Amino acid sequence: MSIEKLSLRNGRLIDPKNGIDDKLDLHLANGQVAAIGNAPDGFSGARSIDVSGQVICPGLVDLAARLPDLDSELAAAVAGGVTSVACPPDTRPPLDEPGLVERLVRRCADVGLARVLPLGALTVGLKGEALTELNSLARAGCVTFSQGNVPITDNLVLLRAMQYATSFGLTLRLHPQDAYLAHDGVAHDGEVASRLGLPAIPAAAETVALATALELVRATGAKVHFARLSAAASLDMLRRARSEGLAVSCDVGVHHLHLTDMDIGYFDSAARFDPPLRSQRDRAALSAAAAEGLLAICSDHTPIDEDGKQVPFGEAAAGATSLELLLPLTLKWAAAEKLPLSTALARITCDPAAILGCAAGHLAVGAPADICIFDPEAIWELSPGQLVSQGKNTPFMGCGMQGRVSTTIVGGRVVFSRQPG
Repeated sequence: MSIEKLSLRNGRLIDPKNGIDDKLDLHLANGQVAAIGNAPDGFSGARSIDVSGQVICPGLVDLAARLPDLDSELAAAVAGGVTSVACPPDTRPPLDEPGLVERLVRRCADVGLARVLPLGALTVGLKGEALTELNSLARAGCVTFSQGNVPITDNLVLLRAMQYATSFGLTLRLHPQDAYLAHDGVAHDGEVASRLGLPAIPAAAETVALATALELVRATGAKVHFARLSAAASLDMLRRARSEGLAVSCDVGVHHLHLTDMDIGYFDSAARFDPPLRSQRDRAALSAAAAEGLLAICSDHTPIDEDGKQVPFGEAAAGATSLELLLPLTLKWAAAEKLPLSTALARITCDPAAILGCAAGHLAVGAPADICIFDPEAIWELSPGQLVSQGKNTPFMGCGMQGRVSTTIVGGRVVFSRQPG
């Protein structure tokens, strides 16, 4: 629905970046925020939506969501209040040429739902050998550069990538996991993996790769984002790096704030993740780091069909569908940590927007009119029929959720509206 002028009235407006948390009206025009509080001059005749009892916040910004089918997964994004989505480069084919990036950008614009921010491939074909033309990919629309889940095993290639990126002021995004230490592992190296006889991935697989990357950051001055951390030991390394002034940031998948390797139970493939769910100590450390602001939170949305999960644990595809669960799972985490709602929302709005360097994630006058409106008190039970995504794979199926999106606005257009009941 195209709207030239729109007023959102009687809601609780929360904009973490600008320190706003109050009952205020929000006025939108020409795809931007026009005013907060009183309507601007000449706003008569605007459409008005009463959002009493609901929260108005910036549209959520997701740092990692795989989109195998653009129509269904972008529909899932806006159903979850997500208005900007970073798409990893391990598509088919990988996003290693400007033409492929431009085609994706055009296709997403045609769908007309959430904004898609492509992550360019760091190496040609994601083979970890020859570097792509990073600057050309940036001009085509890539916001950062990544290998997805494919490791770079040659540290000289990684060094050259950091030098190249630094010379053009570009950001790299790395998933720190040593390929040799991870090998064919599928679960955290702990009691559960031992009991179930599952090949394990030690926490050292993450910390060794992270330590190497940080040394190269020190040598090059590169700007690097470390994605989907899972180990407690990684966090102190990053705190030290940031205290040194290194330009590093990091995030955690929302599932790792709630689950541990104990949730594998008796080979539950819904709990198969990459990186794996780790110990309770790791989960608690990740939760505390997110609370302090060291970590942003991402969905790590990975929709998988039944054939990919209805197999033995070690053969199951890793990941879960989560675009529509990013908000309620973040709210659940914040409630457990006794954090203000504004803090929870910062981790999924302005914090990831700052990492990606995009204009989203806040509601100052002139900002893009990308809005999430949700009922923080809504209680609902997750079932396959509740999910718009083609993927129904989640360890939270059947669980109660609190907080539900009612309306999503992108560029001043209402792109999702949930019918009452």
